[in-house]
Amino acid sequence: MKTTLPTLTLCLVALVATGFPFERKGGAGGTGGGGNKEKRVQYAGWDDVNVIAHGLLQLGQGLKEHVDKTKVQMRDISAKLRALNGTAAELDKAGQRVRADGEALRARVRGLEDREGQVLNVTAALREKAEQEEQQQQRGRKMVMERMTRLEERVDATLQGKGPLLPDTNGNAVGNYSDAGVIQMMLETQNRRIDDLVERIQLQQDKLDKQNVRIRTLQNQIQLTKERAAFKASRTDTTKQNGSVEQRDSPIEMASNCHELFLRGETSSGVYTIQPSGGQSFEVFCEMAAEGGWTVIQRRQDGSVDFDQLWQAYQKGFGSLNGEFWLGLEKIHSLSKDADYVLKIQFSDWKEDSDSLRLRFRLGGEETKYTLHVQDTVGNLESSLATDTSTGLPFSTRDQDNDQKPDTNCAKHLSGGWWFSNCGHSNLNGRYFQSPPPKQRHQRKQGVFWKTWRGRYYPLKTTAMMVAPAEIGNKS
Repeated sequence: MKTTLPTLTLCLVALVATGFPFERKGGAGGTGGGGNKEKRVQYAGWDDVNVIAHGLLQLGQGLKEHVDKTKVQMRDISAKLRALNGTAAELDKAGQRVRADGEALRARVRGLEDREGQVLNVTAALREKAEQEEQQQQRGRKMVMERMTRLEERVDATLQGKGPLLPDTNGNAVGNYSDAGVIQMMLETQNRRIDDLVERIQLQQDKLDKQNVRIRTLQNQIQLTKERAAFKASRTDTTKQNGSVEQRDSPIEMASNCHELFLRGETSSGVYTIQPSGGQSFEVFCEMAAEGGWTVIQRRQDGSVDFDQLWQAYQKGFGSLNGEFWLGLEKIHSLSKDADYVLKIQFSDWKEDSDSLRLRFRLGGEETKYTLHVQDTVGNLESSLATDTSTGLPFSTRDQDNDQKPDTNCAKHLSGGWWFSNCGHSNLNGRYFQSPPPKQRHQRKQGVFWKTWRGRYYPLKTTAMMVAPAEIGNKS
């Protein structure tokens, strides 16, 4: 059917070319003026036929393309109509659902109104019953008080020898103390007095406990005052020994750590500027506790900072002191190099349980790869950083493999930088996983974990690492 129009066109052209000649009349060139006119038959030229045929073919092709486009448009229109019909049906169903939900909601509102009326009725009944109960209790209390008054009068009469006398086995009158009801009443009275005395003793004990707490608080404040006075005296002596007018007139020397700030009177946790002995000044976050000031060196709490950093970043530090951060190996070394220090580590899990431990430690400088030497552990929680005090644990990152596992780069295999002995004891600088933790074991390996608390590769919720002079450990 698609070739019908071109075929018919070709046939038409052939018929025109062969069966329908064109007639033309002769001119004045005939013999004998006025002679018979000759009729000449002349056919159309083949080029003209080709032109006509080509035009007809183009016309047919144009018509065919127009028909095809029209069919495509009709199909599109049909598809759109079907889609519109489907949408209309869905809207109709949605309208039915909305109407059904509205009816259900109206029914529920009616039910709630009915229930509210019932509740109001029950409330009124309960209020009335409560008033009746209160009246009954008042009457009962009145009756009890009257009875108590009569019993007290009877007891007083009995004690004064005015009560009824009871006969003994020989028929002789004896004292009125044999009245069982009076004796029972006396016992109850004594019990009440004993209960009152016990209650008073308990109140006195509570007051004593509060006084003991206040005494301990005052003792701690006195101790801190003495320490601060001794600290200021030592500073004054140092100034006098170094003494010059310029030194005495110079501003107060910057504190070397957070505990020194605490001894100077700072009690609020926050960001301070310190200057370790022989080093540059820098900002730190100080955690002020009852026993002194702690310098925080690491904190994880929400996963806002990527701890999978290279050696240089761990050396200088990164993050925000008011959020998640790593203070920096060089700063930690400058803090702890001149005195005995304690490292305090705090954990919490996704069940809101928490624990902590303290480690006496030493930290080497850059030439030792910031080797950590753990001397002993303070607290019940076992350390996952136990090291040989002679060799220690150097710090490792994925671009500086210093761990004790020769065939594996623990920092690359897990994540972040840490003092790795091997790849399974601890890593507080790993990837932060939100709860629940990933199911795949190879992903959990990259998380924040401490093997001796909650097990190996258990992702923790928060961690905090802080350091202070060793003397602070004696006040915990």
